[in-house]
Amino acid sequence: MSKICAVTGKTPLTGNNVSHSNVKTKRRQNPNLQKKRLLNPATGKMISILVSTRGMRTLAKWLKEGKKYDLRDLK
Repeated sequence: MSKICAVTGKTPLTGNNVSHSNVKTKRRQNPNLQKKRLLNPATGKMISILVSTRGMRTLAKWLKEGKKYDLRDLK
């Protein structure tokens, strides 16, 4: 399972760990993904998706605004 948010599309970033002696080694920063079971408003069924915490805030905003979305299309 890839580490990609279903809502925002966030993916892992790469960079360097830099030691005190300035030696650089590769590192990877993963997004804060949570596996959530959410009700898909388009179908009325529960669906399990990987969503970042920022994506959860976005879904809450969409729900408050009454925006129509389909979780199947977000994958």
